[in-house]
Amino acid sequence: MTSKHGLAHRFYSGQVSYDFVGKRRTWYILSAVILGICVVGLLVRGLALGIEFRGGTDFQVPMEVTASTVDEVRGKVDSFEVKNLGAQVFSLGDSAVRIQTRALNPEETSIVRAAIAEMAGKEPKDVAYTAIGASWGKQVSQQALIALVVFILLVMILIGVWFRNWKMSLAAVIALAHDLVVTIGVYALVGFTVTPATIIGVLTILGYSLYDTVVVFDRVSENTRGIKESRQTYGQAANLAVNQVLIRSLNTTLIGILPVTALLIGGSMLHSGPLADLGLALFIGMIAGAYSSIFIATPLLVQMKEREPEQIAHRKTLERRKERQEARAERRAAEASEADAEPQEEAEMVGAAQRRQRRTHLSREQRKRLNR
Repeated sequence: MTSKHGLAHRFYSGQVSYDFVGKRRTWYILSAVILGICVVGLLVRGLALGIEFRGGTDFQVPMEVTASTVDEVRGKVDSFEVKNLGAQVFSLGDSAVRIQTRALNPEETSIVRAAIAEMAGKEPKDVAYTAIGASWGKQVSQQALIALVVFILLVMILIGVWFRNWKMSLAAVIALAHDLVVTIGVYALVGFTVTPATIIGVLTILGYSLYDTVVVFDRVSENTRGIKESRQTYGQAANLAVNQVLIRSLNTTLIGILPVTALLIGGSMLHSGPLADLGLALFIGMIAGAYSSIFIATPLLVQMKEREPEQIAHRKTLERRKERQEARAERRAAEASEADAEPQEEAEMVGAAQRRQRRTHLSREQRKRLNR
């Protein structure tokens, strides 16, 4: 049970509040800078697509794997007779190594297969290989794109039906697009390979981001119900909602990031490509999702809602009410000041009369002394 003196309760009750909505221009500028860096990274560096998307040849050789095996194999592959392989090396547990190269013709495949077998101390027949055509990679890309489009359409429909507010659907989709661009941009900047595990990770973090956004929107919907009869504007009620779910959102994100960080570090240390790819997508996506649900989705929703005629009229009503209250407060202050001034004037008049009496009394005594 949350303590009434705890930080979470103080945010929830409004005792402590940060103006997330009011400072939305700051968040927009920050988001624009982040997105700009990610887009530049995509344009300049591009994505390192795995052979599942660009086509290529996959070799698997049984061999003992140690901490330095992957780096050693990568160095030997670069010295093969066939050049410009664009090889990527991964470990498969502790008993095999996977080497992925560009698409090879039959002659190049035989040469590379023999070189890998010699390197591992095996026979060429022990080296399994699979040729993956570019058409298969294109099919995977198309299926991933279709899955993304279907996901976004379902998100818009479900949020619109649940909250009966298409503006929430639009704000949620914009937040999802932000998370998607940031995640892909980081992949381009870091140079990680885009694999099917990456696609799984991206779709997973989109679902996580959507959950975070829906939690915030649910509180916004509750706080703004009957807003026309309240003393708050839509923006004020929405900002209170963000503050109320802030601690919960941060806790959920931190708890989720801990195992994902372990997955990312473990995959990188073990040179396991799929684990590292999945871990990076989840790590970046969770952070971006928590950020977008608070700093992008809700401010965008408020900006769209406050342009509605009903909200404009409600805001003007509150402004007029505030002006009347301030005018009444000023009148009360003036009346209180006048009331305080009257006793002071009376006291001054009494004091003046007493001083005159003392002067008159002294003058009479002085006259008596003179007569004697």
